[in-house]
Amino acid sequence: MGLIKAGINAASGVLADAWKEYFYCEAMGSNVLAVQGRKKTNEKSQNTKGENNIISNGSIISVNEGQCALIVDGGKVAEVCAETGEFTYDSSTQPTVFCGDLGDSIMNTLKEIGKRFTFGGQAAADQRVYYINTKEILSCRYGTVAPILFRVYDKNTGLDVDVSLRCNGEYSYKIANPVLFYTNVCSNFSGSYTTDKLDSMLRSEIVTALQPALGKISDMGVRPSQLPSHTMEICDALNEVLNKKWGELRGLTVCSFNMNPVSLSKEDEDLIKEMQKTAVMRDPGMAAAHLTQAQGEAMKAAASNANGAAMGFFGMNMAQQAGGINAGNLFNMAAANQAAAQGAQGNNSTSDAGSWKCSCGAVNTGKFCTSCGEKKPEKGGSWTCSCGASNQGKFCTNCGKAKPAGVPLYKCDKCGWEPEDPTNPPKFCPECGDPFDSNDIV
Repeated sequence: MGLIKAGINAASGVLADAWKEYFYCEAMGSNVLAVQGRKKTNEKSQNTKGENNIISNGSIISVNEGQCALIVDGGKVAEVCAETGEFTYDSSTQPTVFCGDLGDSIMNTLKEIGKRFTFGGQAAADQRVYYINTKEILSCRYGTVAPILFRVYDKNTGLDVDVSLRCNGEYSYKIANPVLFYTNVCSNFSGSYTTDKLDSMLRSEIVTALQPALGKISDMGVRPSQLPSHTMEICDALNEVLNKKWGELRGLTVCSFNMNPVSLSKEDEDLIKEMQKTAVMRDPGMAAAHLTQAQGEAMKAAASNANGAAMGFFGMNMAQQAGGINAGNLFNMAAANQAAAQGAQGNNSTSDAGSWKCSCGAVNTGKFCTSCGEKKPEKGGSWTCSCGASNQGKFCTNCGKAKPAGVPLYKCDKCGWEPEDPTNPPKFCPECGDPFDSNDIV
């Protein structure tokens, strides 16, 4: 009786699975990463007795936007479809009389009945359809439990210090490689696979990867207060750090990363403010202004001294003499630095004609060689005034006297070349070949 029953079960099972199926996926929620496909049946359908894990040849798999369908045959991914529409699966080992040549289908059906008979009337196969959610998974929160070290570097003030910061915010990710995600994360599940199974692990890995990612951002000179405006750079740095663990292992990628304003400890905040204030005082003008303000406050305090204004001003003078710093000297120093900076800017804005090459080979812009200290040679055609000033034009730049008539100033009227000895110019210009004559006297 067991053999007869097995034969009947094998025949009825093959005939029940001979219908074509239509697999689909209901709308996946924002917390669903993967779900097993369902056969579309209703009260009018006669295909209600087939096995759930059997896909007949020629069955239809429907794929919606934001989904990727995986057909798993015998535990291995056999087909992948990420295109929106309907996909016909014609590579199944389960035959049906409704697909292909009728004669071949009947023969394959009989073979399948014989195969199932040897397994007690049941199918010796396992075929499933899984749908992977490829949409962006939003509103994933993170927060640092322990402080993260962040280097604060300011090349303008020379500030270079490590501080401890805390941060929190949200990030989003998506499944970029559904095959890797199914194979290494959620394989062989029933029902649905939701985000709560991964949230804790992903959150801890995000926080762990934040430290090297923020290290890359700190190398750009970004201050802690500017971090929320550099979230795109942080997102790229996170993907770079997490590429092997997320991308190559799980098929995940970080899409966006948002950061709320970071918080520092009070000690670190006070340290940064104090160092920035100290660095600002390196500028003589700022130091003079600060000293002037302090002196003004001291004068107010001296005027209201309970022992008399004279005693108050006497103490203020003693403090000023002990300090040895004069605001006027600081203002003069700031003015000199500003003039020097403007002069350097003017020199930089001119062409390379303002530079000169020393006999030692060094190129300089000042009056003395920076390598050997040799003085810059006088420019050709110069003349010395009775006051001692060296000039190039027709009038002295120091006293305003006119250039003596007996000292000609030669300059080529073609190319502008000037001879080194103004009293003995060459017969022809070495730059353009034009002969020197009266037209070349400036």
